Amino acid sequence: MTARTFTRRDAGLMFLAATGALAATPFGRARAQALEGTQVIVIGAGIAGLGAARSLKNQGAEVIVLEGKPHIGGRLLTDWSMGAPFEVGAGWIHGPEQANPSRQLADAVGAEYVVTDDENAVYFHANGDEFGEDDYEEMSDGWESVVEHIDETFERNDPRSLLKAIRAYDSDLLDDPRVMWAFSAWTEFSKGGPIEDLSAILFNADKAFDTPDVVVTTGYDKILGPLAVDLDIRLSHTVTEVSYEKGDGVAVETDKGTFEADYCICTVPLGVLKAEKIAFDPPLPQRYRQSIDRLGFGSVTKLALKFDEPFWDVETQYFGIVTEPKGRWNYWLNYRTFSDENILLGLSVGAYAPVADKMTDAEMTEDGLDVLRQVWGDDVGTPTQVLATHWATDPYSLGAYAYPRPGNSRSDYDGLARAVEDCLFLAGEHTIFDYAGTTHGAYMSGLRAAEAVIEAES
Repeated sequence: MTARTFTRRDAGLMFLAATGALAATPFGRARAQALEGTQVIVIGAGIAGLGAARSLKNQGAEVIVLEGKPHIGGRLLTDWSMGAPFEVGAGWIHGPEQANPSRQLADAVGAEYVVTDDENAVYFHANGDEFGEDDYEEMSDGWESVVEHIDETFERNDPRSLLKAIRAYDSDLLDDPRVMWAFSAWTEFSKGGPIEDLSAILFNADKAFDTPDVVVTTGYDKILGPLAVDLDIRLSHTVTEVSYEKGDGVAVETDKGTFEADYCICTVPLGVLKAEKIAFDPPLPQRYRQSIDRLGFGSVTKLALKFDEPFWDVETQYFGIVTEPKGRWNYWLNYRTFSDENILLGLSVGAYAPVADKMTDAEMTEDGLDVLRQVWGDDVGTPTQVLATHWATDPYSLGAYAYPRPGNSRSDYDGLARAVEDCLFLAGEHTIFDYAGTTHGAYMSGLRAAEAVIEAES
């Protein structure tokens, strides 16, 4: 079976099917009996796994969801301990137009949003001086010129990295800290990987929904609630092996016993697949293993610092700071633009993110404060509370999201969604090129896997 190509109409239709909104229609009634007596195991209770499980249960299947962590959500989790939502994983709804499934899920729970305005930003040199108008124009012009050059002149199979593409276009840009800041804070943050290892031809070739990004001020993970209702979710169950055979179903071994079913949908992150934390018997076909090995899987590190009083302009949404090494706490989100809490959220990206992930919270805090002192000096106070992420060292993810490496193709993503022996299916943001690295992409991939099970039973 080949992977489906999704249109925005598909996304809306499949969202309605998954949430049960079609149950009253003839289509819904017919499908409601389609999987009666069919047993499915879903590995992973993130948005991909919950989306798949919800859709299958709505069609009459008997579904068990196995999750290694003690909570649902995977890389979608909200921490309220600071008095405002700290999104441990996904932080924005990207392109929250009505056709975006994540927006639809958020609307269904009455979520509230605030647009994060990329233009409401102030940028600083490494010495703490604020960018002038010329600085910003030269920075953005340098970044845009490279992107346009790649779009206009590179062939589809060009094997170069983004770094090599910049060097070939204008090597002087590599020595311009302003332009390098843009490629780090904008591109490395967006794609989750370093420009040294990003495919020049693919990093900007995926799709996106329109409209500016938003943060969910009522908590992003609330969208999971309706998906999880009445599902049989087994938390703290670490999967170690998946055995499968065409016509004979699957057996999933965990640290708490073995589960058997007709089908299995595996939604664990790409990092877990790369590390071979789960053994497959027989091994996954070679083309799957090659794609898993070839694709990149990076990290984005978040550091939230709460202070008694702000030392920054509370009306500015983003602060960009040129730092060394590249990617080191170079972008900061000001919570005061959407909450009453004096919180700055710092981001480490690219090659520096895995370095930051390995730090202790205390080491990370001092590292972030050192960057803030580049701009605000002694005005930077002592934080009263700190929250930090460590995705690269989390054993249930081993990174944040997939990115295209030099030599990758779209099929390295989409090919992973093809059925294995008609009983095993992979899903997650790493299986859908057009929307990789997003919650809506992960959710759509889960719906696609559920649809494949339905088709297999037809």
